[in-house]
Amino acid sequence: MALVNAKPRSFTVEEYALMGEAGVFHPGERLELIEGEVILMSPQNVPHASRIAKLNTRFVLAFGQTHEVRVQLPLTLGEKSEPEPDFAIVSFEDAERARRHPSRADLVVEIAESSLSFDRAEKASLYARAGIEEYWLLNLVHQRLEVRTHPGTDLEAIFGWSYRGLTILAPGQEAAPGFQSETRFSVSELLGETHR
Repeated sequence: MALVNAKPRSFTVEEYALMGEAGVFHPGERLELIEGEVILMSPQNVPHASRIAKLNTRFVLAFGQTHEVRVQLPLTLGEKSEPEPDFAIVSFEDAERARRHPSRADLVVEIAESSLSFDRAEKASLYARAGIEEYWLLNLVHQRLEVRTHPGTDLEAIFGWSYRGLTILAPGQEAAPGFQSETRFSVSELLGETHR
């Protein structure tokens, strides 16, 4: 029997949380809810895990007086999305008033190798639509830091939302987050060794 107009079932963040509490997902699975779809995340490889460990210390030292440094923890971005970015730098005020998980962040950072195209497209669109002012993508494939700023609608974008500003920085250059511009990071330090 052919199904007419069949489409996948879309879930809300509340339904997603209830499924997790009910044990629907396998223990240890790394999942995200993106636009109502439950996405299985890739296992972390050595370069990715190494960057998270090293950058966590650096980000806590840089932002820890005024912000939570959330490492692979959920952000509730609307009714149908709950991504778990590698880093979300969330003000203490936004963290404390969150009903579930924070819905805002001053900076989101993703570390990308196998997930590069997904993080550039779907994730960037999701963060832009949620009003995340600045999104950094550590591109381990090409050894660059992609800094996205000024979220908004884009009629030419596949997903409708994107960032109007894109700066690509190479090793030897520096990056500074817009919300705390006096804090500077060496791109070489951010990228680190990829053990190739």
